[in-house]
Parts: sequence; C-alpha cells; structure tokens
Amino acid sequence: MTTESKAPRPGQVDLKLEVVVIPVSDVDRAKKFYQNLGWRLDADFVRPDGSRALQLTPPGSPTSIHLGSGPALPRFLIVNDIEAARAELIARGADVSEVFHRGPQGRVAGPDPERPSYGALATFNDPDGNVWLLQQVTQRLPGRVSADSTAFTSSTDLAAALRRAATAHGEHEKRTGKHDDSWPDWYADYIVREQTGKPLPE
Repeated sequence: MTTESKAPRPGQVDLKLEVVVIPVSDVDRAKKFYQNLGWRLDADFVRPDGSRALQLTPPGSPTSIHLGSGPALPRFLIVNDIEAARAELIARGADVSEVFHRGPQGRVAGPDPERPSYGALATFNDPDGNVWLLQQVTQRLPGRVSADSTAFTSSTDLAAALRRAATAHGEHEKRTGKHDDSWPDWYADYIVREQTGKPLPE
C-alpha cells in the first residue's frame, strides 16, 4: 500500500502575474533600450509618493516589466477583489499586509477613499524574502493594454466583470427610467471598454 501526499487544492481567486520589476542603474537608458526592441511603453509617470512608475510590455506578452532600482523589488499580482485575494492567501499561510494605497508620504492605510482602479494594494513575502504586491484592477487605464484585446483567463474573472457591468447597467436603467431590452449589447460594450481602458458607457 502506498501513500501519496495530498497536494493543496488550487486557489479560487485569480492572481494574475502581470508585472515583474527589472532592476536597472539608469532608468532612462533602460527605457530607450527596451523601446528600441519594439516594446510598448504603457506608462511613465511620477506617483503621489514621488517614485517613478515606468512600464513596458514585450509584443504579444500578457506580462509587463517595470524599471526600478533598490532592494526587494516586487512582482505584481493583479486581482479583481483584493479583500478576497488577501483572505485566501492568509488562509493558505501567507502573512499578507493590511490593504493600503499610495499617498504623498508613502503608504496610507486602507484603499484609496475614491476607490479607483489600481488604488488598493497589499504585500507579502515568500520564505526567501521575495516580495509580491497585490494590486486591485477593475478598469484598465488607456495605453496599458492593446486596444483590440479582450480576454478572460477564468470563469471567476468573467463573472466579476459581469457583476460590475450589471451594477453599472442598473444605474443606466435608473437614469433612463425604463428597461433596456438591449442589455446584452450594453454589457458587452461595457466589459470591452473596461478591459481596454476606454470611457465607460453611461
């Protein structure tokens, strides 16, 4: 009789490996190098805490890079619901920080009061000190994804998008004061716009 170790069941919350931070000594030199390789420049701006965010994506890649310097550079895991993701990771043994957002002085406890996409973060380390950053993203910013690309990696991801569309559509029907028979088209338009960073329908 043989005994097999029972592997932990797969996670129920999507954790998308979306960004890896690359350590560089000269950010502008590295930016030029990667752009010359044909990598898409997604973002280059200064955060509220004064740090610079510079993201590029290789052609056809679902994962991007940030250019950075300093120790303990994080890997980004993108989630639809940061509280659900945090709870599951804690239940599985990870020591996850409280949710926070970035302010002028650095970390500020809790999600951004205005609840913007990209505005809620949490971190945890693995046993070797590698840092992982959870970031809640519900609507993409323009330029962060291909304008004609819409994809879902799981039924959980699609269901979350449908729930957000349903909530927004409910507000749409309140404004118009009538039932919308074309709600499937409205949902589809909303979800595609949300994923590609375009203005959402009203």
